Amino acid sequence: MADASRPEGSDLIYDWNVHAVAPIEGRRWAQVDDETLRDGLQSASVRHPAEDEMVEILHRVADLGIESMNIGLPGAGPHVVKTATRLAREIRDQKLGILPNCAARTLVQDIEPIAQISQEIGIEIEVAAFIGSSPIRLEVEGWDVEHLLKTAEKALQFCVDEKLPIMFVTEDTTRTPPEVVRRIYGQALDMGAQRLVVCDTCGHATPDGVRALVQFVRQVATERGRADVQIDWHGHQDRGLAVVNSIAAYEAGADRLHGAGLGVGERAGNCPTDQLLVNLKLLGYLAPDRDLTGLMAYVQAVSKYLDVHLPFNYPVVGNDAFETGTGVHAAAVIKALNRGDTYLANRVYSGVPADQFGLEQKIAVGPMSGKSNVVFWLQKHGYETTTERVDRLFDAAKSSRRVLTDDVLHELAKQAEQPA
Repeated sequence: MADASRPEGSDLIYDWNVHAVAPIEGRRWAQVDDETLRDGLQSASVRHPAEDEMVEILHRVADLGIESMNIGLPGAGPHVVKTATRLAREIRDQKLGILPNCAARTLVQDIEPIAQISQEIGIEIEVAAFIGSSPIRLEVEGWDVEHLLKTAEKALQFCVDEKLPIMFVTEDTTRTPPEVVRRIYGQALDMGAQRLVVCDTCGHATPDGVRALVQFVRQVATERGRADVQIDWHGHQDRGLAVVNSIAAYEAGADRLHGAGLGVGERAGNCPTDQLLVNLKLLGYLAPDRDLTGLMAYVQAVSKYLDVHLPFNYPVVGNDAFETGTGVHAAAVIKALNRGDTYLANRVYSGVPADQFGLEQKIAVGPMSGKSNVVFWLQKHGYETTTERVDRLFDAAKSSRRVLTDDVLHELAKQAEQPA
């Protein structure tokens, strides 16, 4: 019997993905910030979860080892103060390994409730202070750069006085000229910001643009004597590039990447945290022992409590992600499974190893199936693979227009036991 747990360096797969990218030396593992319960709730189509449901999502985030989470924008009103306080208390009481942050406009009035929550609960909460920076935003608001600097200075000084960690966010960074980026981030660095967040607020960027911008921001930080500052990337999905842009940001020097469960968020949404984690894991950008077998539970909680439909062909966690009803493909998977070789079974017709995410290959029976599909299904469900039974299921599958459900297959298998 073949070894069921071959090492990842197996010579059965030549990985052009790894060879195409220069190795990242001296870098920390990629960190992730989950925005499901803040930026994600800006979607026009989601249901806002109740407090207890938010707490469950928080725990599913913690189960995945996600480093930080945005727990709300308390400046929006007492209802957000209440939920953010509850989540902060849960993090404290359950000793969850999550660093909470709260969003705020660069206004003292938005930051004050964050300071109050932090003091009440007794844990550190990052202030994600955001301000629009692109020329098109300034045009709409009637602002200029001097206004941005003056507004940000007051807010940042309040954070300094209250000893709140500063996570300084420029909205629409990907459409902002370099001289403006330099001035705004420069001021934040001089005032002690521990983290700069580079935003693709409108989903405008391509991977090349992401690399250029992140490297420029790192250069600005170095020039200011703040090479130690952490850089975050926050990307949106308008062009369908959020995941690849996030990967490009990390490869260019970003430390932490933002996302939301199932990609929920305004317009086309945010970078999907679930897909981001999968790709970071497969690229070796997460610690080798990072356990992502709780991915399905996280996605199911987000889907349930935000009332977000999970498409059948959604990557990794969709119903069909590891299911095949095609004869040739299924036969190859079955051969590997019959050899007890789970490494082979999870890779021969899949670019994502199902078992790394707590999932498994599924063999369906339908109009494109071969008899090997039928035999495998029968054996897995404890039926004797008689010729009559195999033929009955196979003929039904070939005359069907869809994959047969387990209920239908069970009924057909039982009918084959009955006397004519």
